[in-house]
Amino acid sequence: MFKNNFKIAWRNLTRNRASSFINIGGLAVGMAVSMMIGLWIWDELSFNKYHQNYDRIVAVMQREKFLGNIAVTDHMPYRLVNELKTNYHNDFKHIVTATETREYYLSQGENKIAQTGQYVEAAAPEMLTLKMLRGSWAALNDPRSVLLSASAAKKLFGNTDPMDKTVKVSDTWDVHSTTDVKVTGIYEDLPQNVQFHDVQFFMPWELYAATDTRLSTMGWDDHRFLIYGEIWPGADLNKVSAAVKDAELNVIRHLDNMRDEVAANPEILLNPMKNWHLYSTFKDGVADRGPIRFVWIVGIIGGFVLLLACINFMNFSTARSEKRATEVGIRKAIGSARVQLVIQFFSESLLVALLAFMIALLFVILALPTLNDLSAKQISLPYTNIWFWLFCFSFIVFTGLLAGIYPALYLSSFQPVKVLKGAFRAGRMASLPRKVLVVMQFTISIVLIICTVIIYNQLIFSKDRPVGYTRDGLVIVPMQSIDYQGKQDVLRNELKNTGLVTEVAESESPVTGISSNNGGFNWQGKAPGVEEKFGTLTVTAEYGKTIGWQFKEGRDFYAGSVADSSGFVINEAAAKYMGFKNPVGETIHWKSKWNNVDKDYKIIGVIKNMVMESPYDAIRPVVFRLGGNPNWIFIRISPQASVSKALPQIAGVFKKIVPSVPFTYSFADEDYAKKFTTEEHIGKLTKFFSCLAIFISCLGLFGMAMFMAEQRTKEIGLRKVLGATAFTLWRLLSKDFVALVIISLIIATPMAWYFMSKWLQGYQYRIQITWWVFVLTGIGAVLITLLTVSYQTIKAALANPVKSLRSE
Repeated sequence: MFKNNFKIAWRNLTRNRASSFINIGGLAVGMAVSMMIGLWIWDELSFNKYHQNYDRIVAVMQREKFLGNIAVTDHMPYRLVNELKTNYHNDFKHIVTATETREYYLSQGENKIAQTGQYVEAAAPEMLTLKMLRGSWAALNDPRSVLLSASAAKKLFGNTDPMDKTVKVSDTWDVHSTTDVKVTGIYEDLPQNVQFHDVQFFMPWELYAATDTRLSTMGWDDHRFLIYGEIWPGADLNKVSAAVKDAELNVIRHLDNMRDEVAANPEILLNPMKNWHLYSTFKDGVADRGPIRFVWIVGIIGGFVLLLACINFMNFSTARSEKRATEVGIRKAIGSARVQLVIQFFSESLLVALLAFMIALLFVILALPTLNDLSAKQISLPYTNIWFWLFCFSFIVFTGLLAGIYPALYLSSFQPVKVLKGAFRAGRMASLPRKVLVVMQFTISIVLIICTVIIYNQLIFSKDRPVGYTRDGLVIVPMQSIDYQGKQDVLRNELKNTGLVTEVAESESPVTGISSNNGGFNWQGKAPGVEEKFGTLTVTAEYGKTIGWQFKEGRDFYAGSVADSSGFVINEAAAKYMGFKNPVGETIHWKSKWNNVDKDYKIIGVIKNMVMESPYDAIRPVVFRLGGNPNWIFIRISPQASVSKALPQIAGVFKKIVPSVPFTYSFADEDYAKKFTTEEHIGKLTKFFSCLAIFISCLGLFGMAMFMAEQRTKEIGLRKVLGATAFTLWRLLSKDFVALVIISLIIATPMAWYFMSKWLQGYQYRIQITWWVFVLTGIGAVLITLLTVSYQTIKAALANPVKSLRSE
């Protein structure tokens, strides 16, 4: 029976080649889009699942209240590690301390490469279940060892066996040292959808502790390190979280000299690995959003695109109902039950789905490089995974049933007596379901268009946000070696002597980030019990002139001024938070044990807010002061100079003054642009998939227009004989489709406004949805509709009426 059903289905497809081509092609595009979106979503949802202990690994974080908000930080005080290991060892199988990941230089002989690395405790390889190619998880027990990724080992040693070979590591702007270490293990490169993907080597924490003498004096206010934990198998994460919540507070509340330097009532938070990527941001101290909102957006688009393709199939099948009516009538008359007819039509839809899937699979193979470029991923088809093929089979069946359910029920309901007597006519109401489906199609397409436009507007709005300094021509150089010490003034003078540099300055933080936050501030009028934590950045006197910050009140630092060593330049947010109407000249007392400060500072200037962190969030209060240990050099290239000519000369100066350190630099505008990477990828994806959704809808309209023109051939001929012009006929045939699109626009507008309003709530700095987005989208939808149906309608209007009326 199934063989016979598929034979009949194949005959129907080959008999109507044009509509079959449109039907299968549209469904193939829809299935291809859904498959690509499914692969992208799977990559997102499987983030970090490479680690076998994925469900038991946590990041130890701190929830604290300051500036009127509850904030969460993953940078923890070093003293907390011993507290956890001593009093909470029954809750954790492993507690691992780690530094931030950053770039180091690895040398082996004459071969020197830059790689991202991290100092971790010896238990880290076992906790992360690294797949060891050489050595074992115990590789970091040697305090002067290094654990290399396979790619890093290849770059350093080529085809030579790296085990037990010596590697020179240099150097960092925290440890200021160069040291020799021995290769004790090689691990498989981590996949891209893993948090530690960029880490190319690990070094033992004991080596870091031996070189950083400040560890023993670090206080509870110094949030510098990362702490990871692995709870015991079978342990309840919620119970462990509740147990360690007050671990830090229990110690700090007994330290009177620390109370002014720590956040009010800090709480320990255990953030499970499953949240690290998808729920990477916090609101009011709770994991709130992150890439998960984009997963939902892209997933909804995928579902809609597949639905659009299925709607096309339904429309084509029901539109040709009159041509199938006789077949249904005869089969019912000779004894076919309705269930047999339903099976027949489902067989046709399943055959179409199978053919469409084969084409879709080819589309996906060809489009994957483009998808990877748009999403910055390394997605591939898992050909060897049996679950993938089982999913594909289920996908074919699901799509076939979804596309065929309405035609099967509709066509199998025809009454044989009316059909065989010739009394069957589809009638006006028969087209109503098709019109509803067309309205659904364009409603979905218009919603996608509006959402895409608003996402792009939000991205552009954030990019165009005033940043409070001048990014163009600003070069940032990290001071990655102790060899820079004592040479900053020489560098500055030599760079300015080139005539290509207008100013040079230093800071402890890049202009696109805030690396230091502190409390312990008091000022006149401060409300009792208020706990604050300001960004506190040490800079050189030339910093403001170099980056081009903009003053609202007061003045900049004076080079060589003794008085300015006790001066603050603050941003607008800090002035507003402190409640100063005339902040210049006001006194702020700052007491910080870690910074070895206990004195009064005068506010000498107020600058416009600078966007140093997320461009989507509100600006935090920041204070700038002279002194400290700068880690970054800022170079302002003269506006009259060519950047391409200036850079080689700047590099020559660094090579001359600091020959032991490779010249590494970035541009401020490029670093700032990186803050939009995720949103740009999502914007490109939504644009790409939305265009495909519109294409599918237009394909459906084209097919419907073709069928409508075929059905109304004689009517068109009669109208032409009676004097109707081609324009009149075009308007007559097009107006029904335009009316359906206008109805779709009316339905889609409030839906899109609601969804986008909710989405924009996730951004503190956001656009207002304007009316022109909906008007332009509506005009565009009408124009696209007219362009799509005009070919068929004009072709029908220009046809020779003699041919269409010859049979009458």
